[in-house]
Amino acid sequence: MTSDSTRIQLIRACGLAIIALGVASAFLPAVNGLPAATIGLLLIAAGTIEIFAGTLRKVVHVFAVSAGIVTALAGLLFLASPATHFLPTVWPIVGWLVLRGLILIWKSRMTSGTVRLWTRLSAAMDLLLAVLLVAGLSITALVVGIFGPTPPLIASFSWVLAASFVVTGNLLLEVANCETDQD
Repeated sequence: MTSDSTRIQLIRACGLAIIALGVASAFLPAVNGLPAATIGLLLIAAGTIEIFAGTLRKVVHVFAVSAGIVTALAGLLFLASPATHFLPTVWPIVGWLVLRGLILIWKSRMTSGTVRLWTRLSAAMDLLLAVLLVAGLSITALVVGIFGPTPPLIASFSWVLAASFVVTGNLLLEVANCETDQD
């Protein structure tokens, strides 16, 4: 069994690792020739980190682990059937965002203070990103304008992942900060 200070440091490290994945996601379009499967690998990595961090939590660990499982499964789904067209691929990402958002909303009811705030911000970010993807917001044009020609899947989803990962990482950092009081 790990000590409380070790557990809190591990949660903090998980938060920083997910933020780093978010930053890396934002710069995916800058790497030429990157396969679309990279999106799936990022989701699996973030989900695995989130599952580990969830097992370290004192309270709501079932929900925290569930959110990580949904993320990792979305990554596996993405790897299992990487489509080359935007529309067939958008639905697993939208599904992941909606499921994760709903899990986080439910989880937020069992937390308090700033952890509740960050949990709700993370849920809101995921649900907003899902709505924007369904509405057809094309991030691709902005990404291509900044980075030049980019594979459509990378351009479409890199910043969606970046936004979700950065908010999730900040949630874990806040959990680590508040863990000594109450999760």
